[in-house]
Amino acid sequence: MQQWIRDILIHVGENPDREGLVETPSRVAKVYEHILGGYKFDPDEILRKAIFTEHVNHMVIVRDIEIYSLCEHHMLPFFGKVHIGYISINKVYGVSKLARAADALARRLQVQERLTQQIANAIMGPIAADGVGVVVEAKHMCMMMRGVEKQNSMMTTSAMLGCFRDDAKTRAEFLRLIGK
Repeated sequence: MQQWIRDILIHVGENPDREGLVETPSRVAKVYEHILGGYKFDPDEILRKAIFTEHVNHMVIVRDIEIYSLCEHHMLPFFGKVHIGYISINKVYGVSKLARAADALARRLQVQERLTQQIANAIMGPIAADGVGVVVEAKHMCMMMRGVEKQNSMMTTSAMLGCFRDDAKTRAEFLRLIGK
């Protein structure tokens, strides 16, 4: 990867041997390994390690989970927030594991639409939830830096499963509680 970065620097007209760029190929390689580190983690495994029995049957919501990802079309960042809600009978997740699972999926080459659905599916399965709602709001650098260059654009996607999809009142409660 470092050689490729060096070749890109040459291709755009830079001197990869000048002082400020000598270590750039190494730094960029490390950045990509970190940003795309989600391939090393299985969100199902993350979630299964933190399932607890509690006598509950109400909605659990974690909102404003910060995420960042890379658009698979341009390899430019998109970043924003994930809001997650679920209803399960007598099973709950450790709250930090919801954020970790979202991160594991976001730290891959993605499109926001698929990411939203993947997060919902990951949460639904291990506890056989009655329903899951996921809303992702993100700014896309491919919209802001190139093409149409719209600085204030925000993309919102949602995935509703089970009772969040089938019951308008449950869906409305979730959206109201996350401020949408």
